[in-house]
Amino acid sequence: MNHLHATELQELVAIARRIGWGSADILLKVQHADLAIQDSADGPVTAADTAVDAYILNNLQASLGKQDFAYLTEETYKTQPSHERLAKPLVWVIDPLDGTKDFINGTGEYAVHIALLAGNRPILAVVVCPAAERLYFATLGGGTFVEHQHEAPKPIYVSQRNRLGEMTIVASRSHRNDRFVQLLQQFPVQQQRSVGSVGGKIAAILEQQADLYLSLSGTSAPKDWDLAAPELILTEAGGQLTHFDGTPPRYNQEDVSQWGGLLASNGQCHDVLCAEATRILGAIDGE
Repeated sequence: MNHLHATELQELVAIARRIGWGSADILLKVQHADLAIQDSADGPVTAADTAVDAYILNNLQASLGKQDFAYLTEETYKTQPSHERLAKPLVWVIDPLDGTKDFINGTGEYAVHIALLAGNRPILAVVVCPAAERLYFATLGGGTFVEHQHEAPKPIYVSQRNRLGEMTIVASRSHRNDRFVQLLQQFPVQQQRSVGSVGGKIAAILEQQADLYLSLSGTSAPKDWDLAAPELILTEAGGQLTHFDGTPPRYNQEDVSQWGGLLASNGQCHDVLCAEATRILGAIDGE
């Protein structure tokens, strides 16, 4: 099953879309309830995280089973022996609630991520933005689509903006250490807008409300479930997401953190901006 035909991929993405919409319904219903917030090393965890995680896993496994697939989720990976997923050619990577702080604070800027990896790269992705009532999905080589519930999907593409002065960076309100602030201050693109979740940031690029997203690890780094689904919906819509050295992320490794600098873009000036980020960081670190 490690080599999926197009028809098999379409069947799987239909299942993931249905589960994505079901996850959105759960989050919209519980967002005003008692969230039973718990602190963890990676940030707050709510009853919504665990409920949606269980919903996605239970539904995927009921539809597909465990024989051909492994499952890597934000809520369960610490208790799961890594060899179980590293040995499987097909791995579902799930973030039941990307942007938990925004969910808690009621900004609406949170998302659900569901991706399927073949080896170390995504071949199927669903990103749901429940508050915006939008679901984005992509398959490798099949393009990216956006849909509203009960409406036909439509293809979606990133902007063609290529003048740095007209471009906009979408950035996080938090996760800003001094090094990252200095990078933003010296970066050639200066227009900024803030959006909470990674899925929401990439959705803003798809909706042509922004053109770039920068990430720079500090004491922590984005994890596979933060990036795998957003990466594919971006690249299949014409964009790019790479480390600053131009290499794409490799997922389902022993370490699920994506260390270093990452740039997501509409693809128009990607290599130039990666080189500029590297140059700026070199100057900052050399001070």
